[in-house]
Amino acid sequence: MIDAAPTPPRTLDGQLCFSLYGASLAMSRVYKPMLDRLGLTYPQYLLLHVLWEQDDRTIGAIAERLSLESSTITPLVKRLAAAGIVTRERDPGDERQVRVRLTDKGRALERESECVAQSVFARTGLSAAQLELLTDQIQTLRRTLVESAE
Repeated sequence: MIDAAPTPPRTLDGQLCFSLYGASLAMSRVYKPMLDRLGLTYPQYLLLHVLWEQDDRTIGAIAERLSLESSTITPLVKRLAAAGIVTRERDPGDERQVRVRLTDKGRALERESECVAQSVFARTGLSAAQLELLTDQIQTLRRTLVESAE
């Protein structure tokens, strides 16, 4: 037996999009003071996470990993380079590509930011298993929405 499609709720609080939007805003408010102390914005923090996962990436590869446009990444990289956190240089094998690498200061920020993730986890009030399940569910939702838009 196939379940009938649920009737969408009519109230704002019953809307999935509003719940995700509100959670995103709340999460940003939790991150902001901690990232301010590190001198980073949230988008810069995400960009650094990409480089902490794998250093020496192109602007395009960073954009793809973050599901953003290259034109959004370029100004973030320029600001991080001006702060001495990353370097950026043309790829000698393909001048169209700009490679981004962490500096010592950028690598040090990874160690300094470890407490950020721990603090945010503590603020969620969720167990590690609950947080992992919720993260998996949200990632599945995102993938499904992206695939349905293609």
